[in-house]
Formats: sequence, C-alpha cells, structure tokens
Amino acid sequence: MAPRFLSLAWRVSRFRFWIYTGGTYVVGYALGMDSWTAFFDPGYVLFLLYFFFPANLLIYGVNDWWDQETDRFNPKKDVKEYRISDADGRDLLLLLALAGAVSLALLFVLDTVGQALLLAFLFLSYFYSAPPLRFKEVPVLDFSSNMLYIMPGILGYYIAGGALPSLALVLAGYLHISAMHLFSAIPDIGFDATAGMTTTAVVLGRRRSLLLCLAFWSGLAALVIYLAGLHPLSLLVLIYPAVPLALLLRESLSIDQVYWYLPFVNTGLGGLVFLLATLRTVAW
Repeated sequence: MAPRFLSLAWRVSRFRFWIYTGGTYVVGYALGMDSWTAFFDPGYVLFLLYFFFPANLLIYGVNDWWDQETDRFNPKKDVKEYRISDADGRDLLLLLALAGAVSLALLFVLDTVGQALLLAFLFLSYFYSAPPLRFKEVPVLDFSSNMLYIMPGILGYYIAGGALPSLALVLAGYLHISAMHLFSAIPDIGFDATAGMTTTAVVLGRRRSLLLCLAFWSGLAALVIYLAGLHPLSLLVLIYPAVPLALLLRESLSIDQVYWYLPFVNTGLGGLVFLLATLRTVAW
C-alpha cells in the first residue's frame, strides 16, 4: 500500500514541473535577501521543501481530480503525465488532504502579510481547476490565474527581506507566466475544444495565441533588460520571444516538441538570476 501511495504522489506532483514553484521561490528569496547567509535560515528551508513537493501535489492533484472528464480526450496524459484511474480516487483525496493540512499549518509560521501571500497561492491553486470558479476555462483568467506560480517568488522575497518586490518585478513575472500558460495550451487546442473548454488558446486559435505569447515575452524581455541596466547577460531573455516568433515564421516547426524544452530554458535562466542575485550579496 505504502509504495503504491508514494508512487501516486510522485506521479501526480509532476516532478518535471517542481522547478516552477520551488525554483520561483528560490529566485524570489535570493532577490530579497541582504546576505547569502540567509540561506541557512530554517524558514527558508521549510518553505523550500514545501514549494518543491507538497505545493505541486496540491496544484496538480486538484487539477487531476477535477479534470478527469476532460482528460479523456488528451493523449498527453498517457505519455508525459499521469492519467488518474478510478482506483486512485481514494488515495488521491488522501494526498490532497495531507497537502492541504501542510499548507494550512504553514500559515501559523507567517505574519499577516506572509499569510495573505500564501492564501493567495492556495486560492489560485485550487480554483484554477475547481468549480465554481474554474479559472482554466475562462479566457484571460486562465493565464492570469497562473500567477499562482509567481506567488512563491513573492513570498520568498518577503520572507528574505521583509518587504514586497517592486511592481516591475511582479509585472515581469506576470508577463512570463501568462506567456508560458498560453504557449502550453496551444498544443491542447483541439483536445480542449472537443472537451468543450473555452480557453484563451481555443478562442484565439494557434496563430493569434502565438502572437500574444510573442507580445507577452517581448514585454518581459524589455523589462528584464531595462531592470538589468542593459547588462549583456540580460540579453539571454530574448530567447523567450524568439520561440513564438520562430513558430510563426516556420509553421513546419512542432510546438509539441518545443514546449517540452522550455522547462530546461526556465531552469537555466532562472539559475542564472539566482546566481547573480546571490553573488551581489557576497562581500569580496
């Protein structure tokens, strides 16, 4: 029973996507701290562990529970992700209860602002997939509600420095995560339409969705380059708008294949931001 239970937890939590919450938290924390010694703070480690595993178990567990009907039309569940079976129902609910309990317990180690940030994360994580709000089926709200992936970074920034990040940093996060969500929804346009889902990608279609991704990522690139003071390394952010631009110019390129490389790009560039943010706190 235990091995099967743990196996289900591993598969539902989408290991390849852990970096989107855990990594965001680490980068936000690094940007907010005054000294690299802040990495030894027990509070940092506590939320690091949370945003790498329990948080993802909650996000994708809720998603899998409420998407069982629509997932029937999506073959991606049989290849890159896990398709929930009827036999998994009870165990999945238990996993969600455990992840929820851990999330609520963490509220007691935060002050009022920190609690508000964590509650915002939990609200968006649950209602992205769950009725009655189910943001994922509402155009514009589908990609906007993916701010849930930025909330760990905002909380990390606050825990590290006791202040909230600038509006420019939050906007950069919003532009990036909006583009990421919309881009990931493009390969699913046919399946989502068949399932009766009205996502932004379904409403706009492939080409206009790519154009909007290009606009979002171009805005991100402009912000990052400006905030970095035209530092040469900041030009690497241009990789993002180059992706939808290439797909628009060469329709023979497969978006399905490109999409699965983005986690590596995000990890690489996120790691660079983390390194630079940490080095600025080191007294040479």
